[in-house]
Amino acid sequence: MITILLVRHSQTEWNRIERFRGRIDLELNSTGLVQAQKTAAKINQFWKPDAVYSSPLKRAFQTASIIAEATQNQVHTSQELIDIDYGEWHGLSPEEVRLRWHEQLDTWYQHPDQAIIPGGENLKQVQTRAMDFIHSVLTTESNLTLLLVSHTVVNRLILLGTLGLGIDHFWRLRQEPCAINIIEVNDSQFTLVGMNDTCHIIN
Repeated sequence: MITILLVRHSQTEWNRIERFRGRIDLELNSTGLVQAQKTAAKINQFWKPDAVYSSPLKRAFQTASIIAEATQNQVHTSQELIDIDYGEWHGLSPEEVRLRWHEQLDTWYQHPDQAIIPGGENLKQVQTRAMDFIHSVLTTESNLTLLLVSHTVVNRLILLGTLGLGIDHFWRLRQEPCAINIIEVNDSQFTLVGMNDTCHIIN
């Protein structure tokens, strides 16, 4: 059996004020650094990851590096875990996007599986590359605990993919900063054991 610990990176300033982050390479803020330390302590207490994989973007890599140091691992980056390409929405607030792309933004929130982001990726493209990564790792690893650090969009799509649910359920899942999700894999079957656990960063 393989255990996958799927973690969202900790807080950046643009998580706090809510902008479309995507491929913009943001660093963790002071709150995010503390969150990452608490997440590292939680993971080191209850699991011993055999390998750590991360999106190459700084906010994920910083989070993964703090956890890897605590668990005596190295971080392997993967482009397949990088955040969604938001195209022309990069750096904008939802209110700013609405001024230019009202219909597209409504579709993003109401029918995410049909959303088209100008110059960017759609959610199916993101899910395909993320699940391809999951399956490729599973073919090379066995009887291990794997830690993956990525982004809210990527994590939601991985969770939906492992559960066999459609992308239309995208907004029915939450992924808070430093959320821990636990997925067990046995004979190519996925079981979701825990989701969006943030108890370790509350205090």
